[in-house]
Amino acid sequence: MTLIEQFTKPYGLVEKIDAFGYLDYLKNHPDAPRKHGKVVLVTADTPLKASRGEGKTTTTIALIDALNARGIDAAAVLRQPSMGITAAGSKGGASGGGSASLTHPELIDWGLCGEMSAIEAAQNLLVSFAEKAVDDGLLEDVLVPRVSEVPSRSLRSIVVDAGKNDVHEKVVLTPTCELMQIVVLSRSMDEIAERVAKMIAGTKDGNAVTFGEFIELWRITDILGDAVKPAKTETVNGSPVYVHGGPFANVSIGIPTLVSVEMACAEHDIVIVEAGYGADAGAQKWLDIACREYGAQWPSAAVVVTRASTWRDDPALQWRYPFHVKRLEELNIPTFPLINLWTGEDDQVPALRETASELGFRAPIIGNLFRDGGDALVPQLDEFVGAVTDGEPLETPPSHKGMSLIDNLHWVCENAYGVPEARVVEKAGFAQSLEAARELCASAGIAFDDLALVAVKSPATMTDDDAAPADERTVTLKKVDVHSGAGLVHVNLTTSLTTPMPKIV
Repeated sequence: MTLIEQFTKPYGLVEKIDAFGYLDYLKNHPDAPRKHGKVVLVTADTPLKASRGEGKTTTTIALIDALNARGIDAAAVLRQPSMGITAAGSKGGASGGGSASLTHPELIDWGLCGEMSAIEAAQNLLVSFAEKAVDDGLLEDVLVPRVSEVPSRSLRSIVVDAGKNDVHEKVVLTPTCELMQIVVLSRSMDEIAERVAKMIAGTKDGNAVTFGEFIELWRITDILGDAVKPAKTETVNGSPVYVHGGPFANVSIGIPTLVSVEMACAEHDIVIVEAGYGADAGAQKWLDIACREYGAQWPSAAVVVTRASTWRDDPALQWRYPFHVKRLEELNIPTFPLINLWTGEDDQVPALRETASELGFRAPIIGNLFRDGGDALVPQLDEFVGAVTDGEPLETPPSHKGMSLIDNLHWVCENAYGVPEARVVEKAGFAQSLEAARELCASAGIAFDDLALVAVKSPATMTDDDAAPADERTVTLKKVDVHSGAGLVHVNLTTSLTTPMPKIV
């Protein structure tokens, strides 16, 4: 039995890995056999419609199949999608397609790996404790939302104890909640407990009250059980895949758990990590939150997926894909364009290569991955493999901890969206929202400027109007929300989506 098998048990048709226990063992036994895999980030162009992805999961699966076919030990780390928005038809699942699929896609797409339901139960129990604290006079309001995997407009604003305490609450999708963030970003059960204790339950006399002040945390951490253990499955071609975590902040963001990426790296030479939606959403969160603030490994290379139509068919939006590729290159990440062809587009390959050359890109990787899977990529990966395997892992840029929120916002707007400080505007009420968030943190003894910034935005746009001329594009800052347990501060901007969703996007 291998070392990791000692921390692995069957879980239906997949396996569950005690990642906390495995990584703790490696930490305490530095001579134990392990690998030091390098991370490759798979991200994408900003899609023309939020409801249609560019094929990141299909690409991720095809890449590891191709690398393994070339004799390179590679694995993928995926995050589970929100069952609610998958079921509603507003996006695809997270299991690939065609020849680049997982063996049991229904386990991923329908939340059957356990974490979604456990996190839903745990966060809703926290809200119940907060409601009881209102009855007991410990709180005057409840600031942590209930969660549901089924989107409904009727749940966007609710009142508990109508006519008595009139406590206003809200409901969000499970993978957008603070407890999901805590699970994604934590490396031990003790850390989860510490972070849950720092979650702000509500206020009393205008001051924040955290859950650690009035509940016993084992009641929450015990519920999580198998939810903190990544699931291990495989592609239809037998390549290993780890699935854990989910979108967080809003439906435009999705990154896997840090611990799922870290056993993968201990077990394999190359680990392909998929971040949700476009490079301005999931990739920005992986780089600026997971890596820069939480110590995840900086990618040794990146792949930016696009469809031929997204890249070229709307002249007003053609600037976005080159922006993403060049931005990642400017971060010293070797970045490879990957064009995911659909049926009937094979004859476009010469023109696509010519356009990529004119833009100064690396040689693009092109193929119909749904049809051909990893076979389409095997002969195209020489430069990619060289970039990943040559040299040491890249150094992570400095943390932004201590930077003022406004300065951090201006940095993200300019670097991730191409909008300079002069064209970042504040919606009426933003300043008051910012001040209220600062005061809430101060009353709880939380260093506001040490919280990591989460830009909450639509997955379909980078600015207020991406079709506007370059010198007229703006970003509007709307409101601020604190997730102190996760160590995050949210800022809604542009046409940000809130959940439960009012319609199919």
